[in-house]
Amino acid sequence: MAPQVPPADTSTVWEKRAAEAAPEATRFLEGPQPRGFELMRAARVFYELMRGFRALHFVGPCVTAFGSARFKDGHPYYALARDLGRELAKGGFTVMTGGGSGLMEAANRGANDVRGRSVGSNMKLPREEKPNQYLDTWINFRHFFVRKLMLVKYSYAFVALPGGLGTLDEVFEVATLVQTGKIHDFPIVLLGVEYWTPLVRFLRDTLLKAGTIEPPDVERLIVSDSPAEVVARVTDAVVGRFNLRFEQGRRRRW
Repeated sequence: MAPQVPPADTSTVWEKRAAEAAPEATRFLEGPQPRGFELMRAARVFYELMRGFRALHFVGPCVTAFGSARFKDGHPYYALARDLGRELAKGGFTVMTGGGSGLMEAANRGANDVRGRSVGSNMKLPREEKPNQYLDTWINFRHFFVRKLMLVKYSYAFVALPGGLGTLDEVFEVATLVQTGKIHDFPIVLLGVEYWTPLVRFLRDTLLKAGTIEPPDVERLIVSDSPAEVVARVTDAVVGRFNLRFEQGRRRRW
């Protein structure tokens, strides 16, 4: 399927007015604000939630891939992410990412290579986060917590490619949601053995020994270098359990 060109700006009039009234990006989190400001921000959050639900309701069973925007085409991690996108799409899954550049672009591009479905939940930031050209469906968000909700809500597994603070934030939030029973124990994958081994060692040798996490918190992590192996394990874990069936070459939830 042909890539689409992301829109230049989808902000509504009242969103622009709110931004003009509160140009400081951090004002929302700087304690109590005037009631009118708080009401407008609450309305904006609600509006973003509804836009996200409406845009992503029919995207199909997703697997979310997290990863850095800073590894570009030509880097081995970019190739790894692109292979992941291909394998997920061939397995019938919709590939969801943060919609930006780097490894997010690579995963979306891999899905596009084999005519699979590719989705982005993009974040409006001063740099890095612009919708990539390999998205079939995308939506722009202003709030990280709304964006992260969308990245989790429609997915049956989560793959962390090499990344930085944002990737760690996303994958550990998913791990916490699984640990606390807020979502099912969906597969959580760390793709890139060399990159993630120090983190897994820290979890086992420090957190587990200190008793701040339990053995299942570490054992449920899948660490691999093989996108094909990852997709096979995700398929085995979720297709039968959540009744995902083939329909005209794609898996759908019934």
